[in-house]
Amino acid sequence: MVNKTDLAPYVGVDLALLEADAVRARAGKPFVLADLRSGKGLADIVRLLADLGGLDVTL
Repeated sequence: MVNKTDLAPYVGVDLALLEADAVRARAGKPFVLADLRSGKGLADIVRLLADLGGLDVTL
């Protein structure tokens, strides 16, 4: 999980490059880009954890 994506423009991070790097580094494993302060990506994180944990979660 990569959180605080909302801060990327303020610290010179290119989100497209960050995502491409994550795809390459994770080699097909899941990841989520998130901004949890605003809730962006929260549902994706819950879904990912539920899938990995074999849980039935209704959002």
